[in-house]
Amino acid sequence: MLGGKDNVLYDKSYAFAVRVVKAYQFLSSEKRKFVLSKQLLRCGTSIGANVTEANGAISDADFSAKISIAYKECLETKYWLNLLHDTDFITPKMFESMFADADELGRMLFSILRSTRKLRNAI
Repeated sequence: MLGGKDNVLYDKSYAFAVRVVKAYQFLSSEKRKFVLSKQLLRCGTSIGANVTEANGAISDADFSAKISIAYKECLETKYWLNLLHDTDFITPKMFESMFADADELGRMLFSILRSTRKLRNAI
């Protein structure tokens, strides 16, 4: 399970969620784009929520399941960011920055998933 006081994944997923909320506010108020922005809000904030749930997991299987959900939500977030970029609702700079953060989270989550599955298979 994710350990300790200094939980980098939690911190990064929370900071990303804050960015997603701000992007949602921008897209809703400035671009009047409600459906796409709501999709981004839902999955982008879900990453950190599932990481938080993983931190409170009651078993290794529960932990792995929550991290898996966070990873899938991260993939969906990247999809919506691509769509918002390709339809000119977000600037290339905004896209590149947010996509890079989502990509980093995805790599971290996948690494955790891979290592927890290896541990489970070794038992």
